[in-house]
Amino acid sequence: MSTADSREGQYLDARTLDKIKRLDVRARLVVEGFMTGGHKSPYHGFAVEFAAHREYTPGDDLRHIDWKVWSKTDRLYIKEFEEETNLKCHLLLDRSKSMLYGKNANSATDSGWSKFDYAATATASLAYLMQQQQDAVGLVTFSNQIDRQFKPSTHPSHLKLLFHELEQTTCDKQTEVSDAFLGLAAQIRQRGMVILLSDLLLPLDDLAKSLRQFRLRRHEVVVFQVMHSDELNFPFDENTLFKGYEVDAQLLAEPRALRKSYLEALERHNGEVRRICAGAGIDYVLLDTSKPLDVALSSYLSFRLRSRRRLTGRF
Repeated sequence: MSTADSREGQYLDARTLDKIKRLDVRARLVVEGFMTGGHKSPYHGFAVEFAAHREYTPGDDLRHIDWKVWSKTDRLYIKEFEEETNLKCHLLLDRSKSMLYGKNANSATDSGWSKFDYAATATASLAYLMQQQQDAVGLVTFSNQIDRQFKPSTHPSHLKLLFHELEQTTCDKQTEVSDAFLGLAAQIRQRGMVILLSDLLLPLDDLAKSLRQFRLRRHEVVVFQVMHSDELNFPFDENTLFKGYEVDAQLLAEPRALRKSYLEALERHNGEVRRICAGAGIDYVLLDTSKPLDVALSSYLSFRLRSRRRLTGRF
């Protein structure tokens, strides 16, 4: 038994996962470690939505009889639903250059993973989990355009295809979502779930308009904002040369003079992201790359539980 396998039920941090080069093995260990910890999935498939009644005919499933209507009319009616299908989920992964931050970092507490490494492994883990639940999962990678797109499927070979794509994906270009997501939202006609994984270092007006397009089409949307711990805490002390990833600029500065204003600016930005998501009925989760990946799954499953309770009316 390998060292990683012997850690079943414990949190698997990025430093441990970095030793596991195959993405499919990483995803399986993250999911199995999480599930054996007692966090059983709270749903099976996508909740259906009530559409109309029709009169009962012999052979209909008695479970679908509306007994409240029978008590008032003394006649049997069946509840019909708009769709009876498992969830179709689209995972949207940011591959812009800013996601490279953290690669081979020198911090003693850092794994050397970039934001993209963390987000890609979280994406793979979510894909693995959803296919275990017999839900269809697809993948979209984007920068300033839709770069690669795989439609949702439940076929086992499809998951291998997604893992291969994630392993081959590299970061490039700038983040630009307004045009790309507008076209994508128009393509996804069947109601489902959209999960966005990005550092969200982009114009927030564009983000708000893009997310609104998915919500107008009645998709459930979850936003995972992936940020490196350096970005969240600004731990620099000595004179530091800061270089832009998506812009050709650099700044030599004394970090202690910048820390307060930087952290205030970051809080304003992230606060506005949270406000946009809350206003659109979107679940928002901040992922810190220094934290165990199990947090991503915990947040996802908690969202699904709340969503299913809303749709079924059970609280």
